[in-house]
Amino acid sequence: MDIAEVKQNGIVILGLKGRLDASNAGTLESKVLALIDAGERRFVVDCAQLDYISSAGLRVLLMAVKRLNANGGKIAIAALQDQIKEVFDIAGFSSIFQICGTQAEAVATVQ
Repeated sequence: MDIAEVKQNGIVILGLKGRLDASNAGTLESKVLALIDAGERRFVVDCAQLDYISSAGLRVLLMAVKRLNANGGKIAIAALQDQIKEVFDIAGFSSIFQICGTQAEAVATVQ
């Protein structure tokens, strides 16, 4: 999995590409925790190029939303492919996260 990080108007946009699973979830977790610890409070996770997510990947996203909620932050998920959206729905994550069709919508949501 590749993680592209861009900061736009105080919002951290993390673009995920490939597969988010047990072999690389720790990398994403470390990145997100470091950003939150550095004071970042607004995140968009762009999943337009994410092909697969495992329970380990879902756990990292859940940890992020809990940490951000506790610190007055916001997170939105953008551009879920159908198979990833189905995993979010089955796991009940669609009711936990703000899910947007595009990155631009997600950015507007967390502003």
